[in-house]
Amino acid sequence: MNSDLAGMIGIGTVIVAGVLLTIFSLLHRRSPLTFRNIPAYVRVRRAASLVVEAGTRLHISLGSANLLSSTSASALAGLAVLRRLAENTSLSDYPPISTTGSATLNLLAQDTLRSAHDALTAEQTFNIHNGRLTGLTPLSYAGGVMTAIRDENISTSLLIGNFGPEVALLTEAADRQDAPIIAASDSLPAQAVLFATTQEPLLGEEAFAAGAYTQAGASHAASLLVQDILRWIVILALLGGATLKVAGLL
Repeated sequence: MNSDLAGMIGIGTVIVAGVLLTIFSLLHRRSPLTFRNIPAYVRVRRAASLVVEAGTRLHISLGSANLLSSTSASALAGLAVLRRLAENTSLSDYPPISTTGSATLNLLAQDTLRSAHDALTAEQTFNIHNGRLTGLTPLSYAGGVMTAIRDENISTSLLIGNFGPEVALLTEAADRQDAPIIAASDSLPAQAVLFATTQEPLLGEEAFAAGAYTQAGASHAASLLVQDILRWIVILALLGGATLKVAGLL
């Protein structure tokens, strides 16, 4: 396949995805889409509704993704969840906190928390320190998050982003504080650790469905359907190519 054809296919895919996303977003606003049940996201919504009543704090950790690399996708999914959960819990006596291991990601997390706070027209002033950069190396980041889990009256932690094997330290810290942890990552080493250390890990593409399952917006719900459609298009293209190859027509 030459570069011109590949470029045309890429542009066509983007256009088709954009059109489908717009159509399904409009349909979702008129009649909400339904998806299969994922117990971990049920726990996330329940935790967000209980922290205000319980006088505790929600903690969202976004990992240490580099926003200029392929790991940024999981971080962006985490930011969508952060915005939604912050809107639900910012009026409590203990507003949610976010922790990150990347300076640029931390700036986005702070801006997301501020936007959620301003959207609620809350009387109390926004505390910029609720968005925290806990370390720039995997172990320093984990150490800072462990301290927050121990000292910040946290009842539930949501880990969603790019992590490494150091995520085991975070699950251990949460277990010691009897604070349930819900985790998702795009990293295979982290997924292996989470599968062994958490009750309901979110594996694979379930991490990217976070926005849809937390009602972050119509576009998030629509994106799941677009992903499924594009996946079937790829499958059919592979099967069609294999059939033509066997028939000697390709």
